[in-house]
Amino acid sequence: MRVLVTGGLGNVGRSCLAELLRQKHQVRCFDLKTPVNLKQARKLTGQVDFAWGDLRDPSAVSSAVQDQEVVVHAAFILPPASDERPELAQSVNVGGTRNLLEAMRRSAAPPKIIFISSFSVYGDCQNRLPPRTASDPLQPMDNYNRHKVECEAMVRESGLDWSIFRLGVVPPKSLGGFTPKMFDTPPWQRTEFVHPDDVGLAVANAVTSDQVWGKVLLIGGGHSSQMYFRDFVGGMMDAMGIGRLPDIAFATKACAFSDWLDTTESQRLLHYQRYSFKDFTNQIAASLGPLRYAFRLLSPTVRWWMLSQSPYYRARKRARPSTS
Repeated sequence: MRVLVTGGLGNVGRSCLAELLRQKHQVRCFDLKTPVNLKQARKLTGQVDFAWGDLRDPSAVSSAVQDQEVVVHAAFILPPASDERPELAQSVNVGGTRNLLEAMRRSAAPPKIIFISSFSVYGDCQNRLPPRTASDPLQPMDNYNRHKVECEAMVRESGLDWSIFRLGVVPPKSLGGFTPKMFDTPPWQRTEFVHPDDVGLAVANAVTSDQVWGKVLLIGGGHSSQMYFRDFVGGMMDAMGIGRLPDIAFATKACAFSDWLDTTESQRLLHYQRYSFKDFTNQIAASLGPLRYAFRLLSPTVRWWMLSQSPYYRARKRARPSTS
């Protein structure tokens, strides 16, 4: 099938491209023509049709949509940029999705759409018994999630064949830059991991499915990938050879939102759950090679620097009574 992936050079998008290519689909990628994206695109020369452009440009979007059978819409401005630059995020996330849907509707043979959403649209739900289901109420609590909920509604009301995927946490397979935002999640918060390769498989399997359209599907790793946030971060830190960080470095009230998911229906339809969180951390450790031993040797310095970036850790250290 002819499949367009928006944001195809992002974390989720790359996994979708890889699996769609493996399943022999004709793949087009729509993304911004940045130096980083051009470097990524060179790895796929001759395999993927690249349509460079901006979601805010209706003509570029219309050109990208032309002759496609399915659109996987993964392009979105994420936190913290969605809060730091709210007007830009609104124009790209909501305005860009509107441009995409309008272009699809104008097509002679309108394609189907798989909209990539997030489990964080449920907001602060730790006081409710898990797992979350597709029918649970939504309570978006930041710009990113408000945009996701607004776009979900537009997709449902578009008149197109649609499926909405609410993803669990999908870390990149290659280590990215450290962000102090990770400290904004309480250590006891429930979270569900899903391997990026499994997300790609779910999307690729959905493209040819007759049963996913008109459904909201929760995409997570299953029971083996349900944990508390301290164990998610701790597992990543252990994989890098740095070791776990103390609970006092993290927030006591949620600023980022997650929960465990009921993935029974998505797994029944898409058969995508292959890798556990333990599999993923083993892959990270193996990918680091000798660098992991360097991290281990430097772990006291690395841990000190990381903890110095946590406002919660600094505040609690200042609040401790002097022992002198």
